Amino acid sequence: MLDAVRAQLVEYGYDGLGIDAVAERSGVHRTTVYRRWRDVGGLLADVLAEATADDWRPPDTGSLEGDLRALNAEVYAALTEHPPVTAALIAASFRSAPAAGALRSFWADRYDRCAVVVERAVRRGEVPAGAEPRRLLVAATAPLYHELVLLRSPADPRLATEAARDVAAAARAGAFGGPTAAVSVRNGHCSAVEAI
Repeated sequence: MLDAVRAQLVEYGYDGLGIDAVAERSGVHRTTVYRRWRDVGGLLADVLAEATADDWRPPDTGSLEGDLRALNAEVYAALTEHPPVTAALIAASFRSAPAAGALRSFWADRYDRCAVVVERAVRRGEVPAGAEPRRLLVAATAPLYHELVLLRSPADPRLATEAARDVAAAARAGAFGGPTAAVSVRNGHCSAVEAI
């Protein structure tokens, strides 16, 4: 049933995602679908809930930048896949309150699982203690969503690598919490000089 929801959503968009269409595509009687899910929002919420029930864990490459590159590579792959299931689910979340709630839960789950990436970096001394995992992780992945989903820019795998590199450098300088970096201004240029 959930495979039919994904396929219907990708092929026809949110407006083509009716209970009757999903029932026909899946071969399940429409009464059963209505009884179990009641509406399209319930179907979308279950698709997203299924994704949260997996056993996925973030990679451990031995460095913050490496971990962020690996995470961004997965996000990039999901946002550029064909058929574009992830992009279609994100778009549908703007039209369905249950889907929006399920998507928020999915992302909260992923950010919670990925907090270990920042915790490892703190233990290795790569970033200051007190670095805020969610802020750092959002900053690392946001450029991909912005370019590929909002702006619909052409796919460019360098985007994932560059965002990871930039955020790792900012995190090392204390940009995501922890000791504040003192800034020196010389000839109009700023540079972090020490942690206070």
